[in-house]
Amino acid sequence: MNILEYAKGVERLVDPMEVGKVTYLQTKLRKLPVFLQRKIVSSATKKADKMPFVVEPYCSFMFYEITEPEKMQQFLPVGFRPAKSAIFDGDTPKYYGIVTMFRVHSSVFWGARTEFYLVAENAETGLLSWIICDYISDTISYDAKHGLKSPDARRAVMTTTCEGDFVCDMMDDSRKKYARCEMNLTDARMRKLDARLWIEGNTSIAYGRLAGEEDADLFSLTFFPEEMKQALEIPMSKVRKAEVLCGTGKLGGVLERAVSFPYAQHMLSDAPERRTHYGSEKALREAVEKVNFKKIKALGN
Repeated sequence: MNILEYAKGVERLVDPMEVGKVTYLQTKLRKLPVFLQRKIVSSATKKADKMPFVVEPYCSFMFYEITEPEKMQQFLPVGFRPAKSAIFDGDTPKYYGIVTMFRVHSSVFWGARTEFYLVAENAETGLLSWIICDYISDTISYDAKHGLKSPDARRAVMTTTCEGDFVCDMMDDSRKKYARCEMNLTDARMRKLDARLWIEGNTSIAYGRLAGEEDADLFSLTFFPEEMKQALEIPMSKVRKAEVLCGTGKLGGVLERAVSFPYAQHMLSDAPERRTHYGSEKALREAVEKVNFKKIKALGN
């Protein structure tokens, strides 16, 4: 299994017609109590424990340095503690809050999404982790706390232009959470990323106190490490707009870096309630090279 074959395999697991059926089904199931929704999802994951997850080109990140890390703990699930991380290889590690803006297609949903993260360490495994503290989306989503969620950021804008601009303008229906970003990628340069944050961190993802329950709803992505080896660093002079508000605010954070991936990233995500543990880049690579797409039944299909 090589990177190209893996990318094609992940894409083939995504059926737009099936995504449409899941979206319709969600309009019916969302009327049920959350505990019943959980049971239905749990039953589905017994038959399909992976979800193909394709992040489309120009997924972009804004990094905010947090100078008062003691404020982070209240938003982290049990068993996690604030941790410093580097963005690019050779950077000085700092405490960060992160805003991620991307378009995605998977076997169960398709659309735009903005996520608000804190970086923490899993006390049990020692793995650096991305903690999803909040998110908004123009398509359906699921988490253990809220169940099957309807879109909460309708009429979202997330696109690129022929002049090299990346644009995001998303606001939730309550007008209490939003992300607005405009930046030009023309003078951006490719740089090597810090492996611990980008590779290790994406094998240890959890929902924080606002987006999930007190206990972590932990999951992992399965991908070739090369997907997270390098990205564009966007000059701060090219960031024309960066306005963000979510449940955690920015914890007083100051925007320090802007990063963008100019290519699609192909991954398999753990289905809800499933937890894969790799523990190292070597273990991740060995697992992804052994993936047999003929035996995978994608969640939602």
